[in-house]
Amino acid sequence: MIEDDLRAAFARHEELAPPPGPLRAAIDRAVVRRRRRRLRVRLAGTALAVAAATLAGFTAMAPRQPETAHLLAGPSPTPTGALNLLLVGVDGSADRQYRLADSVLLVHVPADRSRLYLVSLPRDLEVSIPGRGRDKLNAAFLAGAGEPRPDLARGYALTRQVVSDTTGVRIDAGAVLTYRATRELTDAVGGVPVCLPAPVRSVHTGRRFPAGCQRLDGTEAVDLLRQRYGLRDAVLDRDRNASRYAAGLLQRMQEQGALTNPVLLSRLITKVGPSLVTDTGELSLSALVSAAGKAAAAEPVAVGLPVRYQEKQPYGFRPDPARAPGFLDALRADRLGEWTAAHPDQVTGLR
Repeated sequence: MIEDDLRAAFARHEELAPPPGPLRAAIDRAVVRRRRRRLRVRLAGTALAVAAATLAGFTAMAPRQPETAHLLAGPSPTPTGALNLLLVGVDGSADRQYRLADSVLLVHVPADRSRLYLVSLPRDLEVSIPGRGRDKLNAAFLAGAGEPRPDLARGYALTRQVVSDTTGVRIDAGAVLTYRATRELTDAVGGVPVCLPAPVRSVHTGRRFPAGCQRLDGTEAVDLLRQRYGLRDAVLDRDRNASRYAAGLLQRMQEQGALTNPVLLSRLITKVGPSLVTDTGELSLSALVSAAGKAAAAEPVAVGLPVRYQEKQPYGFRPDPARAPGFLDALRADRLGEWTAAHPDQVTGLR
């Protein structure tokens, strides 16, 4: 009797239930829309980080896409305050079993968008690395990436944390850059002009770079950016040459309209290549172009963190106790213009 009552009850409810076909179709449509939104956000985020790298004067590579329109999709919040972009240049080729950070550049975009500030942090700077203790800044990338097959994204994440802890500023976006990326982007813009205050001879190839201004192709640019031996201030001079390369790249991109036109910039991104690890933050390509395009119109100011060399110590440099605190205060307060005007001897000559 109870079994018959249950069967009758289920039969009545089955008649009242809506047909499953329309509901299943609605769920499928919602899933497709959600996947499309995620794809647009990922593509826009990738474009942002590449744009950050190129606007900063460093090199990065983005996934090749058949069309550039996707790179412009996604939300575009308009940032109003200062921005800080972290560019990490790593050594070695793609199949190298370990990676160290050869160059660490913090690009400061002031709230008034007056110009870009290229702040170099020495690779041999003594820092505190979580889980490792005191070590050189370039070791943060290796500690995060691991061995024998380095994870570049994790290497960047730990480097970002260390740089933020050391400087006290928020990192809004960034990218990991390779030698191959440098070659491809340099060639994509038709070469980059670099002005050197003194001649440089490559210990790797024997190539000689004369003092004065010259245009470098991709292979030459990589060769120059690797040099530290034989330079008067070694790694500090290499950082200064990286800033000079950055200024030249900005000039070439400005001449081609890529710093103010998101479509042209996205085409350049697509042309460069397939290897990039990015930290996209919450910005889009159009938002970044809007924020940094005006700042990039003026010649950038290149400056290094004031440091002091440590004799007979395992770490090459530590922040200069006399000048570094004031410099970092100015960076955090978005007053680098005032600080560099008061300390012209700390500014790198770009021409």
